[in-house]
Amino acid sequence: MGASSLRSLYSIQYPTVIVYMLQNTEYRVGPYLKWYWQTSNFSKVMYRRRLEPTRAARLLLATVRVGILLELGIGVASIVAWWQGDLKGGLAFGLAIILAYPVVWAHLVIVPLGLGWLVTKPLEWRQIRASHQIFANFGGIKIAVAGSYGKTSMKELLLTVLGQGRKVAATPANKNVAISHARFAKELSGNEDILIIEFGEGGPGDVARFAQNTHPTHGIITGLSPAHLDKYKTLQRAGEDIFSLANYVPPKQLYVNAESQAATPFIKSTYQAYNQKGVLGWKIDGVRINLDGTKFVMRKDKQILELHSGLVGRHQVGPLALAAALAYQFGLSAKQIAIGIAKTEPFEHRMQPYKLHGAWIIDDTYNGNLEGVRVGIELLHELPGRRKIYVTPGLVDQGKDSDKIHEQMGRLIAKASPDIVVLMQHSVTKHIQKGLDIGHYKGQLLIQDDPLAFYNNLPVFVANGDLVLMQNDWPDSYR
Repeated sequence: MGASSLRSLYSIQYPTVIVYMLQNTEYRVGPYLKWYWQTSNFSKVMYRRRLEPTRAARLLLATVRVGILLELGIGVASIVAWWQGDLKGGLAFGLAIILAYPVVWAHLVIVPLGLGWLVTKPLEWRQIRASHQIFANFGGIKIAVAGSYGKTSMKELLLTVLGQGRKVAATPANKNVAISHARFAKELSGNEDILIIEFGEGGPGDVARFAQNTHPTHGIITGLSPAHLDKYKTLQRAGEDIFSLANYVPPKQLYVNAESQAATPFIKSTYQAYNQKGVLGWKIDGVRINLDGTKFVMRKDKQILELHSGLVGRHQVGPLALAAALAYQFGLSAKQIAIGIAKTEPFEHRMQPYKLHGAWIIDDTYNGNLEGVRVGIELLHELPGRRKIYVTPGLVDQGKDSDKIHEQMGRLIAKASPDIVVLMQHSVTKHIQKGLDIGHYKGQLLIQDDPLAFYNNLPVFVANGDLVLMQNDWPDSYR
């Protein structure tokens, strides 16, 4: 450890840094400790972001600061007592106390979390048990949305479209675990027609547990892709968990994204598939894609739906069509469906286009899976641009297959042949490069050591007529 790294342990910012690290690992002790012991210079941890001053963060920070002051006080008092001849061994003890406080408090900071867990967990379990009865007694439609990607987007699509003719409630933001479902249930008025419940998949058994508690009548599986493989270990186990939803809804009321390549082995003929060609007997044609949105036509018997969404990308057609088809099935008129689809817009940092100095930027930085990379690169290839530029730091949580997945990512990029590829220097960069080489990429490759500086200087980097796709983010806790 160099002098600057050593100084970072004793800087005035150190307490804030360790609380920031805990906050950014969502107060999970294991990931926090792993990040802590991998860090050599704590002055560089908060380079991109700052501690969010939530109530929990403020309390933890105050606890750490007071604790450090007390420890330093004990150390100084011990040295003074030794100096005065009142405490044998006080010098060694005092110096040890003073020098050790960074490491001591890096670990003591998790103690309040353990104490809080002992208090909050029983309360959460009671809330979850109470929500079980609320969901069981609900007599309307309950749609569970599961998958490795696209869950929040699908939920918001359904909420927007179905809400044009029915009273609909949906779990907020990306709150998709059991306690979030319980809090959602508590807020229900009781006169809703349709509930939309997003299912997260943090580890094996999650989807089944959520289904047992919420009693869905319908299910949607948005797709399967390598994600959370640090917990699932293999894509097969992730797929088994997600598709366990099929055990809790009738097969004819389980809708599966047939465009997800990894999901194909899990799809049965009894399920309802949806894709760009159609869903539930509806046929799709006339698809037009540009940066202003997506247009297409749906036909079934004599019914025709001409739809225009603000969402960008050919991959959006299937989910939009499913939302429209379900709306029709649930009694909405063609006019209500068209109005609902027209209200759908890109979600923040998810295929969100904006203009910058005459260039078009597509912000897809909340994407974090290989399937999202695939459809994003296809969109970049399809849309016009003076120069096409692809920017990524890579993917996290890819488990033991990370190297292989990033090589595949490089091959996908090479196949689309963007003029410039910008990679952020991380542990996976060399594997993306290898994939680019395998795919015989002939464009310009730039590797950035300072991602924040690159993003801050993006207005200088782009030119009029450029088309830039920025995919994925790289949390500070990953190397």
